[in-house]
Amino acid sequence: MAATTTTPSTAGKTSLTTSASTPGWARWANRHRKWLFASPAMAFVAVLIIFPVAWTLYLSLTDAEGSVRAESEFVGFANYLDVLGDTERFWPAVMRTVIFTGGVLAAEIVLGMAIALLLWRPFKGEKWVRVAILLPLVATPVAVGMMWRLIFDPNIGMANRVLGWVGLGPWPWLAGEHSALPTTMLIDVWQWTPMIVLILLAGLTSLSDEPQEAALIDGASAWQRFRHVTLPLLMPTLVVAVLLRGIDALKTFDILYATKGKGGGSFHEVETLNVYAYGLSFDYNEYGVSSTVLIIFFLIIIGSMWAVTSRRKDAA
Repeated sequence: MAATTTTPSTAGKTSLTTSASTPGWARWANRHRKWLFASPAMAFVAVLIIFPVAWTLYLSLTDAEGSVRAESEFVGFANYLDVLGDTERFWPAVMRTVIFTGGVLAAEIVLGMAIALLLWRPFKGEKWVRVAILLPLVATPVAVGMMWRLIFDPNIGMANRVLGWVGLGPWPWLAGEHSALPTTMLIDVWQWTPMIVLILLAGLTSLSDEPQEAALIDGASAWQRFRHVTLPLLMPTLVVAVLLRGIDALKTFDILYATKGKGGGSFHEVETLNVYAYGLSFDYNEYGVSSTVLIIFFLIIIGSMWAVTSRRKDAA
């Protein structure tokens, strides 16, 4: 029985014939299959993002208030002019948002870097120390806020008791008009510094030991090795940590509301843009003005993301 053989020319003709007989839409689908498979999920996510933003933008151009079913009129950019001209609530809320975000981000980056450097090299009991450092991330922000609210209570709180043991007078902590914002920043730093530690520790672990060894042989001190070797190599990871934590800190709401309640306190001492917009919506039912604040806040977040992303590209 003779064996059937296929010459190269015959195989080429068969391939061309098969390709020619395949419909054009099938060839196009095969070339773009990675986008076709991902398109349903991408469309679903796009709808989830675009619809709320578009609806909020529409409400910001109306005088919607009172009830979500009440009729509203189109007022154009009147809400934006009113909000941007509000020097009693809006701009102080913007300032508190900037102070809160910048303060907690700076503190968390510095502390996170220091702790990550301490955990970089193996030592006895390393696993237990890492577990202890990550404990604040286990609880929800609302639970953390309620816990620290009890600790800082001016009458029964443990914080003032400790101050009394060392001979210091009681401190208002969350009750003071000027001490409430720094206290909530302290709570945020306590909870979210471990997140920075995780990100930076992952970046440090991925670094090669050769640059460190070369700098050590050249006689560089520990500070010189960190400044000229470790920090430049870690900069892309550091930018990622700043981006993730910075955007999250801008949107902080639960800790502030759990500790100070409506309006960010009696004197609006911790009222950031998130707390301000929430109060406009659910306390005063001013949906149009609230949507305006949220759109402005959204633009601030987008601008911050763009600035940090540009810095990340420069660092890379």
